[in-house]
Amino acid sequence: MDELVTLFGGGGFLGRYVAQELLRSGARVRIAERDPLDSFFLKPLAALGQAQSVRADVTKPETLDRAVQGADVVINLVGILKGRFDAVHVDGARNAAIAAASAGARRFVQISAIGADAQAQSAYARSKGLGEQAVREAFPGATIIRPSILFGPEDGFINKFAGMISLAPVIPVIRPDVRFQPAWVVDVARAVAKAALSPETAGDTFELGGPQALSMLELQRWIADAVGRAPKLVALPDPLAAGMAKFGWLPGAPITWDQWLMLQHDNVVSQGAKGFAELDIRPAPLAAVAPTWLVRYRRQGRFSLNAS
Repeated sequence: MDELVTLFGGGGFLGRYVAQELLRSGARVRIAERDPLDSFFLKPLAALGQAQSVRADVTKPETLDRAVQGADVVINLVGILKGRFDAVHVDGARNAAIAAASAGARRFVQISAIGADAQAQSAYARSKGLGEQAVREAFPGATIIRPSILFGPEDGFINKFAGMISLAPVIPVIRPDVRFQPAWVVDVARAVAKAALSPETAGDTFELGGPQALSMLELQRWIADAVGRAPKLVALPDPLAAGMAKFGWLPGAPITWDQWLMLQHDNVVSQGAKGFAELDIRPAPLAAVAPTWLVRYRRQGRFSLNAS
């Protein structure tokens, strides 16, 4: 394996794991970030000459040519949770795909999200759907990866709730019945790397969800148990939760109206969609890996009697 893979956003939460999987496979990895310093921590994980960093910004097409020069595969991991969604998820994705095609890359992988829909009410979901369309127009054989919510030591979802549960005796739960299918970031990284290095995945779309679908209420109960806490979980009525989200503040819940709109739909794998199984990956359940870092939210941390 001596393919050169360019990772736009390779220094981010998912990107750092994708980079490690690619390095383990023997690929050469070029990590493209707005600030190359964000990816320097990956250098010690690579063999001599196996990894390099380059400055690039997908919203600025003039910065992309050097990043994709000579690349066999280009992966776009760049995403945001608030801000100028169209500039990053649509125009940025298009710019990356055009640059990859112009440079003669053989494969392009776009990291999207479960729920991506060009007609969605949520600006986030809509921009992800439009981004997929833009990529396919620029690079018709692109592979699309749609992960569910990611969990891992650095995630901003499970850890956010764990932090709240460890501090508050009462936790408000919005949209208690909406379902999620959390996927371990390591499993998703393996899937992205495998799809990127497998020519037969060209043109495919994969939806990556973990082995369990949990409601918001079930998820928070599980987290509470994992960190040894017993807060009172109070389901908020939709009108109250919507009103609070509209004003941009709600403890432990979406802080923007757009995130509230996203919670109107389950975040689970579509029936019949290709996923982990087609990539020969058996995803780990939350309970198999999360307790190893959630232990820090216990009262005595790693010295808790129930710490694993």
